[in-house]
Amino acid sequence: MVLKIVYNQMNLVRGLSQISNKSKWKSVVGLEVHAQINSASKLFSGASTQFSSPVNTNVSLFDCSTPGTLPVLNKRSVEAGVLTALSLNCKVNPVSHFDRKHYFYADLPSGYQITQQRAPLAVGGYLEFQVFTPGIHKVPYTTKVKIKQLQLEQDSGKSLHDENKSFVDLNRAGVSLMELVFDPDLKDGEEAAALVKELISILQRIQTCTCKMEEGALRVDANVSIHQESEPLGVRTEIKNIGSVRGVAGAVSYEIRRQIKLKEAGQTITNETRAWDASSKTTVAMRDKEVEQDYRYMPEPNLPPLHIAMGPIQLGSVNADELKKCIPELPEETRQRLRKENGLTLEQSIILVNDSPLLKVFEEISAKKVSAKLAANFLINDVNTMLNKKDMDSKEIINPGHIGEILELLEREDINRNTARILLENVLSGNDQNPNQIVKEKDLLQISDETELKNICIQVIEENKKAVRDYKAGKTKAFKALLGAVVSKSKSRANMKKIIVILKDLLEN
Repeated sequence: MVLKIVYNQMNLVRGLSQISNKSKWKSVVGLEVHAQINSASKLFSGASTQFSSPVNTNVSLFDCSTPGTLPVLNKRSVEAGVLTALSLNCKVNPVSHFDRKHYFYADLPSGYQITQQRAPLAVGGYLEFQVFTPGIHKVPYTTKVKIKQLQLEQDSGKSLHDENKSFVDLNRAGVSLMELVFDPDLKDGEEAAALVKELISILQRIQTCTCKMEEGALRVDANVSIHQESEPLGVRTEIKNIGSVRGVAGAVSYEIRRQIKLKEAGQTITNETRAWDASSKTTVAMRDKEVEQDYRYMPEPNLPPLHIAMGPIQLGSVNADELKKCIPELPEETRQRLRKENGLTLEQSIILVNDSPLLKVFEEISAKKVSAKLAANFLINDVNTMLNKKDMDSKEIINPGHIGEILELLEREDINRNTARILLENVLSGNDQNPNQIVKEKDLLQISDETELKNICIQVIEENKKAVRDYKAGKTKAFKALLGAVVSKSKSRANMKKIIVILKDLLEN
């Protein structure tokens, strides 16, 4: 026992020491996000962008670099880029240019990527967003990140390898990308993940990207460094192609810890590119970056300057002023509306807005005049808990109307919370019966008649003499045991608000 106490004290001291060491280090995080534009055809060709098509079927003559073919700019991609830039408070350049980035891509037959390096589509934006991860943050807080630039460019293809051979699938080669470069204004993995969540919410609202990370439609690179207070920024490492929101939080947090550990051990941090291994929850080295890569940028000779019409300038491929009118209510505006019109807390508004399918269910239920606070509480707590238990996603809720019926029954006090959870289990299991029918057929109506409730309480008191004696002796847990007996006796149908009052009155008299 003594050894165990000493061991626990040692662990506590070690933990406090680690916290103390970590606190003197400041971490700096910057993100680069590649978002595939939601377009039926590629950036410079008419080939399809359909995901999961048979290998090498979405390939035009231009995509496979057939001599004599020329790029033709996709107007939809330009519209999407401008709309995204405006939604992110960027300054759209009236004239931008395309460049060739000479870099050996095994899956880009031309040997170069068409991108925007000298004069991108937009610059100088910013994004304010809420940071709140339940279980990590006690309260939400607002932070702001600056956007250096937004540029249009081609995606690369995909290389496939086995033990003896390598194959190339060009279906993705040439798909329209928006590259968003954020300034290093973030301090940890949770802020990085919150930024990606907010960006996903915005892009999905304006429908410029599906943001299906599992399909590679949105990919994140993170640049991470650490330094001590009042010292210059440290050597940074880049984590490439992170494929999930929680992966962003995990990768950045791990990399910060790894760099601190190296510094504390007196070792140096290498300027390198690393990959996030989701299975081991670690970053692994890919290649060093000690020598700056010379991409040999040159103006793209086959594409003229890209002109955007705005203000007094009427000539351009698209009109920025007209596109600005198309911007819908953005996520932060929705949070403010939910708090102002529905009386939700900031935490509730953040959770709902970050989960688009759940927000859609909430909006549908609220339209039926069900209490917004009750709906938000039930969706965030009960529905989310059951979805996690069933390993389901909120987008798999196929009958929000039935959840609305459950809440109507609950609000009228026709059923209690426990019965509501039973009905919810039926709904999420795919039962097509409406909740009102289930309540009638299974006799699940709440018992609210005070005479009937009193009789149940009297029976419970007579059957649980020991618990009654314990309660009289001041053991408060005994009251919970008696309440549990009431729940069992009433088959979970008792109105527990009334039961608490009736039971206490009977016990005290």
